[in-house]
Amino acid sequence: MIKVGIIGSTGYAGNELVRLLLQHKDTEIIWYGSRSYIEERYASVYRNMFQLVDATCLDDNMEALAEQADVIFTATPQGLCASLVTEDILNQTKIIDLSADFRIKDVEIYEAWYGIKHKSPQFIKEAVYGLCEINREQVRNARIVANPGCYPTCTTLSIYPLLKEGLIDPNTIIVDAKSGTSGAGRGAKVNNLYCEVNENIKAYGVGTHRHTPEIEEQLGYAAGTKVTINFTPHLVPMNRGILITAYASLTKKVTYEEIKAVYDNYYKTEPFVRVLEKDVPPETRWVEGSNYVDVNFKIDPRTNRIIMMGAMDNLVKGAAGQAVQNMNLMFGLPETQGLEQVPMFP
Repeated sequence: MIKVGIIGSTGYAGNELVRLLLQHKDTEIIWYGSRSYIEERYASVYRNMFQLVDATCLDDNMEALAEQADVIFTATPQGLCASLVTEDILNQTKIIDLSADFRIKDVEIYEAWYGIKHKSPQFIKEAVYGLCEINREQVRNARIVANPGCYPTCTTLSIYPLLKEGLIDPNTIIVDAKSGTSGAGRGAKVNNLYCEVNENIKAYGVGTHRHTPEIEEQLGYAAGTKVTINFTPHLVPMNRGILITAYASLTKKVTYEEIKAVYDNYYKTEPFVRVLEKDVPPETRWVEGSNYVDVNFKIDPRTNRIIMMGAMDNLVKGAAGQAVQNMNLMFGLPETQGLEQVPMFP
């Protein structure tokens, strides 16, 4: 059994990790970490865990946890994991960080966009960006994995094949993104109150969203050159879900069959990426509660542009599910272990 510790287990992503790992036959959760609920019963924080979890919440003592756990998930705000990780800890256990601390390779860009000083930049180069569909082999041998953000996961998987094949102009990419309110976390915020969110949709972080440099960096690897995008996220009144609609100019005249063949070639063996049928746009309701990403596209010959679309659950493939997928790779388990939940509907 893989002994698992979760620091930040009482946030939405942390609770989703608990839900998934309880269904994973090869893991045992030994540490439910939480700064806000220390010594409180986990099942009193999340009543869905009544009679399923008989444990109390512990603190975020990563040094003590490293002596007991085979892997530590840090589902915490930016800066915390970087402030706790040490070489001694990494010599004892593996870390999968769900924050942005190790996603961006340029520490100056990280500090500029996140507005904090990085506490352990010496581990940035070593950390593997845990987008399994692209970095699978590097993840297998990693000590520390930077679990990708939700918007970057959906955006990258929707765009990557066409950018890698040189079929779209990297300087023309515009990304329109929408997310359910769980993406903002469980902390109390006026802007996320029911009366503020219900019957409303709004753009936020316009031109300044912190996921922008992460997306640009990953798309840059695909393009083989620096990529600069317009990225605008929107908050929609639903619990879960990410929907990406991206636009770019084509570099040559193409047919539907040619583009479909590219997507199928890239994703035909990927267990969690589903390339939809012609003219079927992705919808968040068809991936809810699952680790699937649904992608599709539409060619617009009138403008010589292509519309690339993706949908996924922000708490599963966008956070906890992808983290478990990374864990499976790191421990030589089947990649789909514990992640074969069928999407929920309604």
